[in-house]
Amino acid sequence: MNPKVAEYISKKENWRKELEALQAVFSDLPVEETIKWGAPTYVYNGKNIVGLAAFKNYCGLWFFQGSLLKDKHKVFVNAQEGKTKAMLQWRFSSLEEIDKNLIKAYVLEAIENVKLGKEIKPNRTKKELIIPEELQKELNSNKHFKEKFEAFSNSYKREYANYISEAKREATRVKRLQKIIPMILNGAGLHDKYKNC
Repeated sequence: MNPKVAEYISKKENWRKELEALQAVFSDLPVEETIKWGAPTYVYNGKNIVGLAAFKNYCGLWFFQGSLLKDKHKVFVNAQEGKTKAMLQWRFSSLEEIDKNLIKAYVLEAIENVKLGKEIKPNRTKKELIIPEELQKELNSNKHFKEKFEAFSNSYKREYANYISEAKREATRVKRLQKIIPMILNGAGLHDKYKNC
């Protein structure tokens, strides 16, 4: 058992028994137990198979390639409808709902899919970067600011551009611009404080 996984489970007081029961499913399966994105993850041959997590109203399993599974028992939900094509979630709201044999059958099917090379790859189409007027004015008038902004990756630039353009009122867009200017000058991404280092 990975000590970081044990630590994760110990911090989830409301779901500890359920998480321990779910973790036990993997004890005799040929998977590596690790932590990714701050949550327990089970890996086979370098491929993420299943993630384990607890929330306020439920705990659950994430099958990274869940869309490839047959799901005869209709256990899956898509937690991000329209965003994720491959990943599906299996939610539990009580210990009694956890059928270890059924879960194991799904995990074994997922492992078999990895062996067969089945995989849904993410669609990596480039998203267009649209600079809002307020940000463009600042870029045009402040050379140092423009240099710092241009040094960012496209995804960081898009986060900042969207942050401003998503505001409906002009006053809010201006206020947001004033907030991000020092962040950009310091080379910080908009959401850096929320990302795990």
